[in-house]
Amino acid sequence: MASDLGAAPADFRAALLSLRDAPTHPLVALTEVPAPGRIAPFAAAISGDLDGDGFDASGRFVILHDPAGQPAWEGTMRVIALVKATVESEVGRDDLWGEVAWSWLTESLAGAPHRARGGTVTKVTSESFGELADRPDEVTIELRASWTPTTTDLAPHIAAWTELMAACAGVPPTPEGVRALPGRTA
Repeated sequence: MASDLGAAPADFRAALLSLRDAPTHPLVALTEVPAPGRIAPFAAAISGDLDGDGFDASGRFVILHDPAGQPAWEGTMRVIALVKATVESEVGRDDLWGEVAWSWLTESLAGAPHRARGGTVTKVTSESFGELADRPDEVTIELRASWTPTTTDLAPHIAAWTELMAACAGVPPTPEGVRALPGRTA
């Protein structure tokens, strides 16, 4: 995951290794991507794409590590998460959707020990006019969040991010204790 993992501090290596067998959402395909290089001395990034019929979402999961710590982080490690999803046009008319999306983040992180959570939810509604009036309205949401994990086990964090991505895209939740098969939705 990191270009020179051998030179990385033990905490950062442990955090990256914890991602290997994380129980992520079965419809989200993960790919390692280049990490930002100027925010912290050590960083890794993962891109996610939801692959489900009629659902459209993508995002990034970035792990930052600064052994000296950063006061705003309240620790030495920080997770930055982005989710972008195309949603049904009714969402464009719902004034509370941002609060709902943020509550999904809060709920999904319940099993991921962390502190110093913050972020934004943005909703963009595109209406077409004139020659393009026949196009349906398009609504895109973007949730940006960051938080400080309190352990090096990031498996629950990336699992929460993939579940959040599926929820934002409108994938119906699977009942607790049931695991959806890839290529199927509940």
